[in-house]
Amino acid sequence: MYAKLANTRSLTAKKRRPLDMILFGLILLCSAGVLLMTLYFIIYILIKGLPMLNFDFLFTAPNPIEQTIGIFPSIINTLYIIVLSLIISVPIGVGGAIYINEYAKNKRLIRIVEFTTETLSGIPSIIFGIFGYVFFCTFMNLKVSLISGALTLTIMVLPTIIRTTQEALRAVPKSYREGALGIGATKWYMIRTILLPSASSGIITSIILSVGRIVGESAALLLVAGGSAMYMPKGNFFEQIMSSGSTLSVELYRYAYSRGENDVGFAIAAVLLIIVFILNVSTRIISRRIEKKKTRG
Repeated sequence: MYAKLANTRSLTAKKRRPLDMILFGLILLCSAGVLLMTLYFIIYILIKGLPMLNFDFLFTAPNPIEQTIGIFPSIINTLYIIVLSLIISVPIGVGGAIYINEYAKNKRLIRIVEFTTETLSGIPSIIFGIFGYVFFCTFMNLKVSLISGALTLTIMVLPTIIRTTQEALRAVPKSYREGALGIGATKWYMIRTILLPSASSGIITSIILSVGRIVGESAALLLVAGGSAMYMPKGNFFEQIMSSGSTLSVELYRYAYSRGENDVGFAIAAVLLIIVFILNVSTRIISRRIEKKKTRG
């Protein structure tokens, strides 16, 4: 027995080769570099942008006559597009992933869908913008509006939601499915009560990734949603989404690139970071609550 233990220790000792230690150190160095770059990026934007933030800047509309700057219409437009895009894309994306992973039997169809989603995820956003302008704005007569922007962004984020949800569903052990079906549960009941709660963290991750892309998109929205936000939001929600308006990312482009007002650009970038942080924390809190309910159940 002592000989076996000695052999085991010798084997583990042999695995710790100098090359492995060097590669491990390089991985740690690269990870630390990425973390430091991200922190530097965030801190630099906040240092440059936070001094510009005040009540008038955040809660008023721009006034060219008085030469004042306000981004409140852009904040509302950004939130509208985020909510509309997620309301449309999440049910379609999650439902499509469930069908491909649990119901589809034709392997050729599955390969075609997976290839299509991978291809769509690599298409430049300006191509989506041209398609959205031709199809939603012109063909469907929605014109340049927030709803056209939301529908265009829905197509853009669908591949991310479908692929991430698929991987989350595949990570659920088969024993969960077999156990539920073995006690007489229907397939839909198994998916609704066991599969989806078990894959909830992956679905939440897909939503977070989608929010990040929606918030940061500007090229496509310039074509389909509008390039300026000069007026305060309308009281009627449907009237608001059927009218044109720019988001924060578009306003960031206009001020920083077109006008050269970098201080305003950094302020808008800081607001975008804060919004993304709040949305990510909110989704994480929801995910943790779902996990606690699942463990209690």
